[in-house]
Amino acid sequence: MNIITYNVRGLGRGVKWHAIRRLVKKEKLAMICIQETKKESIGRSMCQAMWGDTTVSWEVQPAINSAGGMLCMWTENTFTLQRKVAGNGFICLTGLWIKEALQVHIVNIYSPCDMQSKRVLWETIKHLKTANQGGLWCIMGDFNNIRDPMERMKVCQRGMKESNIQEFNEWIDDLEVEEAPWIGRKFTWFRPNGIARSKLDRFLVSPKWLTKWPGSIQHPLDRNFFGHCLVLLRSKVVDWGPKPFRVQDCWLLNKSFKSIVKECWLSQQQSGWGGFVLKEKIKKLKERLKTWNRDQFGDTFKKYKKIEGELNQLEVNLADR
Repeated sequence: MNIITYNVRGLGRGVKWHAIRRLVKKEKLAMICIQETKKESIGRSMCQAMWGDTTVSWEVQPAINSAGGMLCMWTENTFTLQRKVAGNGFICLTGLWIKEALQVHIVNIYSPCDMQSKRVLWETIKHLKTANQGGLWCIMGDFNNIRDPMERMKVCQRGMKESNIQEFNEWIDDLEVEEAPWIGRKFTWFRPNGIARSKLDRFLVSPKWLTKWPGSIQHPLDRNFFGHCLVLLRSKVVDWGPKPFRVQDCWLLNKSFKSIVKECWLSQQQSGWGGFVLKEKIKKLKERLKTWNRDQFGDTFKKYKKIEGELNQLEVNLADR
């Protein structure tokens, strides 16, 4: 799936509508989340004009006196909305990602600049996530905050203290989300003169999201004439083929191993052509050996991690001497 976050700095019409429509087609977007629309009203005709198709759904947080405003648009055959929660600086969409039949929570963020208002927003999102433990999370948008001093250049640091950066990172840790792998240019916001720049826009996803779509990456697209780069998240399932059939060395030293394999193999009466019969027999054998391994040796993965940790600690202790 492809999702874009974009601080548009005013939707207006004409150039920006056309740019969004082109992006939807070029990047085969499933969803776009827009911040700072500066629109108090957004209707069907505007969304269809920007999406370039009638099969578009959308949710809006109106601007107040032409300030702020947020918009989420997606294709109807990709995402089914089940619940919407909106507040100052965010829209949270909970629904079904149709192709994978998974519940997802998509959060569009437009963070205020002052630290006190940011804390209120962060606490709201934290409570929202705590109250909705199931599903996969994707939190994106303009966070108006950096995670590291290296994410800002030629900008007055008066308003961005080290403690602000620390608080932002602690909030991300508390949410139990992480930044999707980043490629491409370092900054997403530029002053018109091009000298001052910051990384303010990003995607934060839950570990389950990365487990489902391990090939997820985010990268900023061309800024063209606008202040913010659009940031694109590409999430796809990587098909590594069938999982291999592995045999642990310790199994071969166990006297009951051969008899378990023989008993399981001969007890199965599977009909069908040869290749299918072989596949099904190996599948049943893997299941049987998993149970047998747990009974005979316990959780070998936990034992492995424990030994690995002890070895690493031993290495640290030796280095300190």
